[in-house]
Amino acid sequence: MPGKLEPLADRVIIKPAETEEVTKSGLIIPDTAKEKPQAGEVIAIGPGIVKDDGTRVPLDTKTGDRVMYSRYAGTEIKVDGEKLLIMHESDIIAIIGERQNRAARRASKKK
Repeated sequence: MPGKLEPLADRVIIKPAETEEVTKSGLIIPDTAKEKPQAGEVIAIGPGIVKDDGTRVPLDTKTGDRVMYSRYAGTEIKVDGEKLLIMHESDIIAIIGERQNRAARRASKKK
């Protein structure tokens, strides 16, 4: 991620996951027919929002998290030829993978 771009407040920068260009049966999908990706990797996070009492609320996501987000969330930008999304953390609907599995293991140990 270029060091030129730093999100503010509760915003995150996400690199969308690549969509498949060929179906399992071998058909090539044109750009106009591809669905907009709904998953990607968090590559930068803002410092969090400042509450009325002056304290800062940190974000739940971390750099490197794989996440799912709302289909039309965020603003698409290009930095050094790379497509990125800037969105509010509240547009992220799930964290995918290891972090989620750790939480599930902790919950099962408590039972």
